[in-house]
Amino acid sequence: MYFPVADLEISPFIPPLVACCISFFTSMAGVSGAFLLLPFQVSVLGFNSPAVSSTNHLFNVIAIPSGIYRFIKEGRMVWPLTWLVVIGTLPGVLGGVLIRVSYLPSPKAFKIFVGLVLLYIGIKLLLDIIHKKQKRKQAEPQQQNEASKFAISDTRLTWKSMQYRFEGTMYQANTFSIISLSLIVGLVGGIYGIGGGAIIAPFFVTFFHLPIHTVAGASLMGTLITSAAGVAFFQILSCFPLAAMQQIAPDYRLGLLFGAGGAVGIYLGARAQRYFSARLIKIILACGLFFTAGSYLIPK
Repeated sequence: MYFPVADLEISPFIPPLVACCISFFTSMAGVSGAFLLLPFQVSVLGFNSPAVSSTNHLFNVIAIPSGIYRFIKEGRMVWPLTWLVVIGTLPGVLGGVLIRVSYLPSPKAFKIFVGLVLLYIGIKLLLDIIHKKQKRKQAEPQQQNEASKFAISDTRLTWKSMQYRFEGTMYQANTFSIISLSLIVGLVGGIYGIGGGAIIAPFFVTFFHLPIHTVAGASLMGTLITSAAGVAFFQILSCFPLAAMQQIAPDYRLGLLFGAGGAVGIYLGARAQRYFSARLIKIILACGLFFTAGSYLIPK
């Protein structure tokens, strides 16, 4: 099958299969898998134009709803946290789109940027794994068989703080801090084409000390909404004369195939999340992050 925007020809079975495998594991941590799918498109498929970012946003829009449905069904959506993430990341991702189109159009500069972002996320995950290794049994549930044990309750949102109860423990975080962090993450996520979820989920765990089983749904919801805005913004910008000289609108064929596989992977990952320890999930993510960052930053 030929994909005109990406200017490549591959089997139509490859994109959904790759997206499904990646999303199954990453969705457990509240990450759609777009942060690893983008390097696959750039390095393996040779899709280097700014349109790769908008295609990645399109993947999120198609793939994420299935996972969100599963988290809502199991009562593991922290809605106050979700709306704070959306409020912060939405304006940030729009600014990120402008930066991507105006200042990072070349593949070389974009690869360096992607490598640095992935390296930073990987370091944060690794530090969290090391720092909380001894506290994991108390902080997070292990292989529960009843979805009700993972339910969120007593949620509350004020202009000062957001809080909720999980596994008998009350968690809270400063409202302004979450919005500020989400704004920065949205900016970076808009440039990268991931909506910000892959960056903000580790921050919730490491800085705000929120259990990963509860931040996954909120992170995916924030990514879905900001990615939808990203797709729309890229499409609108493609109509302007200054952007006409480069491909910035999504490759809808490729995005649909990636999204179809991602939808299956994210749904299965969201369903299987309660059977996996957070430490194992983070180790898998960290390995993928370091490998991909190294491939971009180490001279060949």
